Amino acid sequence: MPAPSDEDCVNPLYLSWVKEWFDLAQRRNAKSVTAYRNAYNSLRACPLVFTHPCQLETLKGFGRTMCDRLTQKLQEHCNANGLPMPSKKRPRRRGADSAALDGDDAGVSEDEESQPRPAKKARKVKAYVPQYRSGPYGILLGLAEHNASGMTGLSKDELIAAAQPHCDSSYTTADQANKFYTAWNSYRTLVNKELIVEKKNRARKFYVLTDAGLEVARNIKRAADPSAPSPEPDDRSGPSERREPPRQAIQKIRPISVDDDDDDNDALFVESDVEVPASAQTSAPRPKTAPSEFADVVKDENGSSDPSAIPSFRPIRLQPGSFTIQLMIDQREVRSKTDRDYIQEELYKQGVKPIVKPLPLGDAMWIAKCHDPNFLTRTGAEGDEVALDWIAERKRLDDLMSSIKDGRFHEQKFRLKNVGLKNVIYIIEEFNVNEQNRSHYELAVQSAIATTQVTSGFFVKQTQKLDDTIRYLVRMTNKLKKLYEEKPLFIIPTDIITRKNYLPLLQSLREKDSSTNHYISYQAFSSLASKSEMMTLRDVYLRFLMCIRGVTGEKALAIQKKWQTPRDFIEAFEDLGSGEVGRKKKNDMVFNELGNQPGGKKMTKALSAKIAGIWADIPSQA
Repeated sequence: MPAPSDEDCVNPLYLSWVKEWFDLAQRRNAKSVTAYRNAYNSLRACPLVFTHPCQLETLKGFGRTMCDRLTQKLQEHCNANGLPMPSKKRPRRRGADSAALDGDDAGVSEDEESQPRPAKKARKVKAYVPQYRSGPYGILLGLAEHNASGMTGLSKDELIAAAQPHCDSSYTTADQANKFYTAWNSYRTLVNKELIVEKKNRARKFYVLTDAGLEVARNIKRAADPSAPSPEPDDRSGPSERREPPRQAIQKIRPISVDDDDDDNDALFVESDVEVPASAQTSAPRPKTAPSEFADVVKDENGSSDPSAIPSFRPIRLQPGSFTIQLMIDQREVRSKTDRDYIQEELYKQGVKPIVKPLPLGDAMWIAKCHDPNFLTRTGAEGDEVALDWIAERKRLDDLMSSIKDGRFHEQKFRLKNVGLKNVIYIIEEFNVNEQNRSHYELAVQSAIATTQVTSGFFVKQTQKLDDTIRYLVRMTNKLKKLYEEKPLFIIPTDIITRKNYLPLLQSLREKDSSTNHYISYQAFSSLASKSEMMTLRDVYLRFLMCIRGVTGEKALAIQKKWQTPRDFIEAFEDLGSGEVGRKKKNDMVFNELGNQPGGKKMTKALSAKIAGIWADIPSQA
């Protein structure tokens, strides 16, 4: 069936005006072109005769504003042609008398015309409910608790102290270093909604809960704990236990996470109970002087003809109850230059006492702290700390972008992957970034997160702000305490470890018995993970290669496997000759050898030419 034309329309006058506005919006490329198109199409197809523009509100695309414009146009038309203004009445079917603009009211009774329109239903105003553990949420509960104990008002400092346990954000410090607003600024919302009142006297300014505010506080307290009594004025009970309310009652702000994990699922890797083999007994005591924290405690060779050979040993057994699990954070991990102790103080408030020291790798890790500070020294290790299989690297979004740009991102992932720890957590923290930079690096950030999970095998945890990161570290610490403190720990003696045999040794132990994990002392871990200590020629070679933009850890390893030393690599370029032919061969050399490698090891022609431009001009005798 063909679409109706303008000539078939039973309301040609109205249609001509709408068509005029539609054409004008199209010429100006205005946003209203869609609204005019909908109005034009629906009016052209409608079979009803409309005597007054207000009747058009029943059609798609016609609202109050457009009908008022049509009414104004109709008034001007009637004044210009000496016609009476039509009255408001019901539209007639096509085929009825269509003399709408000459004042003919045939077919409509006076009672029908004078009948008033039904009144519109009043819109229900939704009751205000603050978000769970937000700034207003904490202020209302803090005032309600003190109202229950008989206090009628609190000063700002008193109210902040009462509200802070109920809020995830700080009332005194902004969430991010480049922000100036704290959770306290939300009190204005409560004042505007007349839930609290700000009063002043000669001595001080204080805040009082209104009756409406008390009712909201009762509702959110009841939603959080239905069995808890409401905060009535005669209720002398203390603050209720902090529990998560039902999802349908109050919305909880949750950190963005790739697996949307609950608090009970943060630990992805759960070890099974350790069955101690009969041979895994504590080795005989060996007197040993404890070296300093940053001493070079791992040998380069162990005296055998093959330094990478896997030695046999008896692990040091650390019995349950002889150690505690503690969080260790890097002392360079700060909130801002002017607020360097914020992370430690917040961890203290949440019941975690961290060890703060410079870490050789990562921003946080978990260790087992021996109660007897000399036990490891007597049995073949150093110090009184054991490095567990858990380490976390925290990246703010702006820092992640800059590390992708300058290549640090791949170098850090390479070091984390080759340090021997099973569980690496990459915490990516949201941050206010310039919109131009965000849009420019958005795809690069998404790709980096995906490769970190899929290729590197790390667990990625995304948080909204630093406070969420701190709470995540607290939860992880509590979970690891439950996981490790009731089991014995098996420690590899340091004197059998070399840089070459460490990773093969761990792989062999895990293949032999996956239910029993072996660890090393923290000082041995620091020596193995340090950027500078005991750096071999291979490490320097790989770092040189990874300084080239586009050369990841996997590509650097592929090059090192093909040309084992820098001299081999340089001589391979020299053997290709000089001149234009030699230059072309040099540019394609890496591509020809590694262009068909699988996955991340594959080389492109452009990257091969970039590598040749740097390495091919270095003389082998330099």
